[in-house]
Amino acid sequence: MSELTSTKPYMLRAIHEWCVDNGCTPHLLVAVDSQTRVPMGYVKNGEIVLNLNYTATKDLQIDNEAITFSARFGGVSQNLYVPMYAVKGLFARENGQGMFFEIEAPPVGSALKDVNEQVPQDATEAIKLTNNKKPTLTIVK
Repeated sequence: MSELTSTKPYMLRAIHEWCVDNGCTPHLLVAVDSQTRVPMGYVKNGEIVLNLNYTATKDLQIDNEAITFSARFGGVSQNLYVPMYAVKGLFARENGQGMFFEIEAPPVGSALKDVNEQVPQDATEAIKLTNNKKPTLTIVK
């Protein structure tokens, strides 16, 4: 018998749909490592919580290998990549209901590449410079 696929991506899609259908905001808890592409300035204790509501994301895809989408951080659009093994949970912000998972080990001997190596250096520098500035308002008369 062939090896069964993980139930995690199926459960995540179901919890996400449940949150949206009930007017809740789905939040994703992620354990950050070198395979995860997230805004590092928002990572605390090796984890990040991401808003997966359709109003906060663009091109959200939850497939069997990873969750990918675009989102704005500090006014800068970024493409995010979260491998399925790094997902710790998906829950509704309003009531904390959802599902949490044990962290899986990254696939051994896979063709995964460090996602930080895939980001052009110019883009990384631009993001770092943009995140250091605080937004300001100027009165124009």
